[in-house]
Amino acid sequence: MTKEFDLATLLAERGAERYELHARHLNHQLPRMLHTIGFDKVYERAEGAHFWDADGNDYLDMLAGFAVMGLGRHHPVVRKALHDVLDASLPDLTRFDCAPLPGLLAEKLLSYSPHLDRVFFGNSGTEAVETALKFARYATGRQRILYCSHAFHGLTTGSLSVNGEDGFRKGFAPLLPDTAVPLGDLDALARELKKGDVAALIVEPVQGKGVHEAPPGYLRAAQELLHRHKALLIADEVQTGLGRTGKFYAYQHDDGVEPDLVCVAKALSGGYVPVGATLGKDWIFQKVYSSMDRVQVHSASFGSNAQAMAAGLAVLSVMENEEIVANAAAVGERLKSRLAELVDRYELLADVRGRGLMIGIEFGRPSSLKLRSRWTMLQTARKGLFAQMVVVPLLQRHRILAQVSGDHLEVIKLIPPLIIDTDDADRFVDAFTEVMEDAHKGGGLMWDFGKTLVKQAVANR
Repeated sequence: MTKEFDLATLLAERGAERYELHARHLNHQLPRMLHTIGFDKVYERAEGAHFWDADGNDYLDMLAGFAVMGLGRHHPVVRKALHDVLDASLPDLTRFDCAPLPGLLAEKLLSYSPHLDRVFFGNSGTEAVETALKFARYATGRQRILYCSHAFHGLTTGSLSVNGEDGFRKGFAPLLPDTAVPLGDLDALARELKKGDVAALIVEPVQGKGVHEAPPGYLRAAQELLHRHKALLIADEVQTGLGRTGKFYAYQHDDGVEPDLVCVAKALSGGYVPVGATLGKDWIFQKVYSSMDRVQVHSASFGSNAQAMAAGLAVLSVMENEEIVANAAAVGERLKSRLAELVDRYELLADVRGRGLMIGIEFGRPSSLKLRSRWTMLQTARKGLFAQMVVVPLLQRHRILAQVSGDHLEVIKLIPPLIIDTDDADRFVDAFTEVMEDAHKGGGLMWDFGKTLVKQAVANR
């Protein structure tokens, strides 16, 4: 007799097999990596900006699922909205009607960027980028897309074409026609635009890799150059949007910037149902969907599903009612300023930068001989190992989850839930200070772990 499905029983019976199951059936390198760096924890419960293990120990989340958990985990308003939409038994995804929730969410999203007119809903950030690339190329009649060096816009083929990291691109050519230009370099942008074949420039107002912000005035000047050459500006706000930088959109820190297309995702999901959105000007949508024959020229099977739309509406309601953007700005400023005070104290700490609750902590070559020799040992084996040495004791000793900003970077990126408070910020700074103190005193455990990372890096060559 077949047993009725029971999720709680299944997890109770087989949850302990989680790492073995991943190793056998999924990406086998993930559990291997987690075991190597000591991140193979078993979390039992989560709420807000915190996790708990089976022993009841509290962990502070400074990663937010790579910025997906903007409201933290299991926000009661989002949970209720999802219960409500399931209980409503809506005739979802009939494909031959116009359901109310997508229109309502589009209307609400557009209210934060009144210069834009229409929205396409997909299922992820990379889909939002794919949509923007397709729309820009079709609307302009041109093929080439410009992107900024060190950018990250996703890993599907179109978005990979505008990814600035060679490690992701290697082995997947040929990609779309593309050209990288340095972030902030208007002369390089102008040279490419003069060739007359550029459809758009896609840019993260604050790059996720390394947390590098577009220089003041760059986005506006780039927009003017692009429009002069009949090309478009695409703002990738997948990670920076919905309050992450202390404004609803990061491009809003630069006066007069009005991108032609804007990509959002991650936090819009509430951490539950994947959703991506591409916002754009009316004339672009009019060109793409130019007739009834082209009504399905760009679509997504699960796009605009009721659960995702309900989650998005609930997220935007919470953001307004709980003043989430203002909290991100205020707590982010406290966190950044306290960390910046440590730069002069610790020679291994090179820079603290970012906006709101998107903060980069960069490490650099120390001046003292003893520390410099150890730093050189790590750099020779693999750049980025020192930053990994820092996040491990943050987790193991202080129960704080954080991660490096990108491969081969000595940068830790803080992208916590936007609901963290000053106590959470102070907890991180106090823990980070202890780790830095230990590193500068030559703390055995930390540098011993560094030797382990060096051996692993050499073995992987």
